[in-house]
Amino acid sequence: MSSGQFNAGQSRGGAQAKTEDWMESAKNTANAAHDKAADAANCTSGQAQQHKDESAGFLQQTGEQMVHMAQGAIDGVKNTLGVGDQKK
Repeated sequence: MSSGQFNAGQSRGGAQAKTEDWMESAKNTANAAHDKAADAANCTSGQAQQHKDESAGFLQQTGEQMVHMAQGAIDGVKNTLGVGDQKK
């Protein structure tokens, strides 16, 4: 084997090793990005559920306040007409 062929083979082997290293690095980077994206999605999902629960509680409370206000208005009209429990 001539030294030219030996050097060509050695260069090819070194290039192949570098290519494999770069491929492995690219895979690791892609996996890390995937993991971070999955973590962000899970975090966002949890926050969305929390806000949904808070909104449901707020709407429930608001609905109850509306019922009490309507009942108070009905009682006021009844009292004004003299058909309520408290006659003036």
